[in-house]
Amino acid sequence: MKKANIESRRLIFEHFKNFHDPYFGVVIPFDVTALYEACKTKQESFFARYLHDVLKALMTVENFRWRIIDGEVFDCEVIHASATMAREDHTFACSYVEFDTDFSLFQENIEREKKRVLTTKTFLPPENRLDCIHCSALPWFKFTGHKEPHFGTSDSVPKLAFSKTYKEKDRLMMNIAVNAHHGLVDGYHVGLFSRELQKNFDIFKD
Repeated sequence: MKKANIESRRLIFEHFKNFHDPYFGVVIPFDVTALYEACKTKQESFFARYLHDVLKALMTVENFRWRIIDGEVFDCEVIHASATMAREDHTFACSYVEFDTDFSLFQENIEREKKRVLTTKTFLPPENRLDCIHCSALPWFKFTGHKEPHFGTSDSVPKLAFSKTYKEKDRLMMNIAVNAHHGLVDGYHVGLFSRELQKNFDIFKD
């Protein structure tokens, strides 16, 4: 983790950093047709694959790597995933899944965290780290609006949620909600992320 250079947006950061609710949120539809079909063919986890693609896309946008620590902004450089994971009694716990460029190793990290969640009663992972995103899969319904809880002015971790997939003409779509601290991230940066993510999803296109 290194100190981030935010001088070009210092005034924006200073304006939003003390807001009671400094987060803004948008919901973006993504075409996941090619990705979903590839996962079925390869017998891979669709959730693991799209989460891996999301992390890769986020890390290409510097602002999504920034975190506020004791009033200063730092670049995490590598972003991991704190994803909610379901328990058998329909409650859930928070995980910490380490990113790896090797998808098979990343999938192993997910399975390891699933096992920990299912065999313990704790809600939070052993370490409560900031070099991650907070994210939730909501496969029960399609949503077009979304709001994530956050910890107030000191929170700067981006929060994402993934909807149920749905058909639109001959395409399979999934809506992704992105909530981010406006002192660090603007709509422009969300646009950069969304374009990179769709490119990741389209890798398996014919």
